[in-house]
Amino acid sequence: MTLATLTFSSPTWLWPAIVSLALAITAVLWSYRTAPPGGLRWVCAGLKALGIAALAFCLLEPLWSTQRARPGANLFALVADNSQGLRIKDRGAARTRGEQLKETLGQDNEGWQKALGEHFELRRFLFDARLAAARDFGELNFDGRSTAIGSALRGLRERFQGCPLAGVLFFTDGNATDLRDALPDLTGLPPVYPVVLGRAGAAQDVAVAQVQVSQTAFEDAPVTVQADVTATGFRGEKVVAQLLDASGKKIEERSLPAKKDDETLAFRFQWKPEKPGLSFYRVRVATQSEAAWQGATNQSREATLLNNSRIVPVDRGCGPYRILYVAGRPNWEYKFLNRAVQADDQVQLVGLIRIALREPKFDFRGRAGESGNPLFRGFGNQEREEVERYDQPVLVRQNTRDELELRAGFPRTPEDLYGYHAVILDDVEAAFFGPDQALLLQKFVSERGGGVLMLGGVESFQQGGYQRTPIGDMLPVYLDRGAEQKPAGPMKLSLAREGWLQAWARVRDNESDEKSRLGAMPPFQVFNQVREIKPGASIIATVADAQGKDFPALVTQRFGRGRTAAMMVGDFWRWGMRDADARTDMEKAWRQFVRWLVADVPKRVELTVEPPPPDAGEAMQLQVRVRDPKFQPQDDASVTIEVQPVMSETVGAATNVIRLRAEPSLTEAGVYQASYVPRQTGGYRATACVTNSAGAEVGRAEAGWSTDLAAEEFRSLQPNTALLEAIAKRTGGEVISADKLADFVRNLPSRQAPVMEPWTSPLWHTPLMFAFALACFAAEWGLRRWRGLP
Repeated sequence: MTLATLTFSSPTWLWPAIVSLALAITAVLWSYRTAPPGGLRWVCAGLKALGIAALAFCLLEPLWSTQRARPGANLFALVADNSQGLRIKDRGAARTRGEQLKETLGQDNEGWQKALGEHFELRRFLFDARLAAARDFGELNFDGRSTAIGSALRGLRERFQGCPLAGVLFFTDGNATDLRDALPDLTGLPPVYPVVLGRAGAAQDVAVAQVQVSQTAFEDAPVTVQADVTATGFRGEKVVAQLLDASGKKIEERSLPAKKDDETLAFRFQWKPEKPGLSFYRVRVATQSEAAWQGATNQSREATLLNNSRIVPVDRGCGPYRILYVAGRPNWEYKFLNRAVQADDQVQLVGLIRIALREPKFDFRGRAGESGNPLFRGFGNQEREEVERYDQPVLVRQNTRDELELRAGFPRTPEDLYGYHAVILDDVEAAFFGPDQALLLQKFVSERGGGVLMLGGVESFQQGGYQRTPIGDMLPVYLDRGAEQKPAGPMKLSLAREGWLQAWARVRDNESDEKSRLGAMPPFQVFNQVREIKPGASIIATVADAQGKDFPALVTQRFGRGRTAAMMVGDFWRWGMRDADARTDMEKAWRQFVRWLVADVPKRVELTVEPPPPDAGEAMQLQVRVRDPKFQPQDDASVTIEVQPVMSETVGAATNVIRLRAEPSLTEAGVYQASYVPRQTGGYRATACVTNSAGAEVGRAEAGWSTDLAAEEFRSLQPNTALLEAIAKRTGGEVISADKLADFVRNLPSRQAPVMEPWTSPLWHTPLMFAFALACFAAEWGLRRWRGLP
């Protein structure tokens, strides 16, 4: 508000006015000399004197001088929210917030917009995800997917930089989707006058607020989806949540009561997907009395139905996961383990089993000219360079990919070993591995990110000579010296505290059944005792001897990029020998154990989807990581990504496949990046295809995500008045009520503007001044007549 000054255009009349006023006041006092004494006499005299003083004041021709915005020289912006959030209908309201906004901004030539246009040059804008100029507000359709308040204000600053913008009328509910805790940069903006749309506490709604997906190696229900659902205004009613697959088939349904007016309900779904790889599901909610999926949308009491469902991507991974099993002798463990993983079509167990030790070097007297082991006489190619030498161990290969795999025994190069996801060592001594092979196996875990499991046996752990070897160094237990106390008698297995927390370590889905199962397990006889576990390792299971003393039986730890595990029990197969049910439980436990071992092992080609960074225009960042056979970054690859909508709200969108070219990252070797902007709500499946410099395919990777363009828009249905008040205060504006717009516009020209002009208004011949003098005389006359004064 500008300051005003009072001036007189006829100062020469000052003394005549003073003399006339003094004479008049004297006459008034003289006329009341005979009036009865009392306060009323002086009140009447004062009123008459005040009226005479006002007339004397007009003799000086007083002028009221101030500053005002020069008409037509300043700009003023009218900015209206065009997002879906204004489709909300407040409780008890006949119209939505958007319909009320349309009425406020209607083209009324006699309204506040015409009055505002007489003093300012108006600029009209609509905003949702971005700011756009508008000829009039008839273009409002409220289909915007977001309310980018920060982006809109930044756009205004950039558009009117250097221009005389006097202020901004900002019509919105304040629920910004591009702002979290901090205010946007308001530097350089004129006063912002927000007009808050909607009423606090007036919405009645059920919404999916957040969905979280977690996966475990627990075979019965490896996927858990927790949906946090907000229920506002439905106290005492039941809320129903459903989980549907991509075809619309109902997987599970749950219901919970809303005990308060504003409550968050947690729905938990657990199930086993029918197929591996990437799948999409839908979570949808509604009150039990008006389920939106039953077609009762027209009669819904909810503020909006656009936030009642959410698409959920679930990636179970896709094999085959190849595991190398190395055994020092044929045993029962391989039989049961191999039978268990055969039920999992995503896991391949490749066996390398030694059936005979290497023979000492001596001159074996066979047939004349024979240099091969007579055990292989008559089998295969008996050429000198092809046969098994008599001083080499005899190895049997099981489930190999081809006749060349593992032909030379345990892999000696990264290219051969890194093709596996995990390695299991069973009853094989450290001397079986050459120094380079042992170091390579350690790098397989620490650098490649694979998993290694050592099973107990007479030639495992310390008994196998693994102390002070690269393999022993990465195990989660110390092997440098024996334990002080040996277990006494048969040993019973039980889960440790950490084991109860790991889903893959349990076979039953509840504690009581799991304890019963553990109690029914047979005792074990073979056990490799270790001194203690290493720092950072976790004890999953323990065994108790006949005296009740506990010893670590299953220990795990992270090692570099991978993980290692030590199973000190050497006759785990005894569990499956008890009966058919025990064998089923043991096979399930093995499958879960193996799934945990390969769960996070990297692949040569990996595709990840990064959430959009701030101000990225909702663009998803697709990142492809490519490695060579040695699992080093590969820079000479060519990467293409195909993106396909899944479960989209748009008919026919699933056939619209977008092909992107990923470009090498400028900051990290072996990483290729591309951006994709989703245009509709639903799931998205991205498939990356990688070829090398020769054009041969290196590998493929798949990833998925879901985009709910209305999720952030409807995150809160209450107007964010606090944010708008903070913006107004920072810029020098104030929050304006919609029914006070006319008063605001009337007083706006007197506020500070970039271009001002002096403005003078005469007071001496205004009706107000003469009305004041007349009112004083009339009041004095009325009081005298009322009291009967002369």
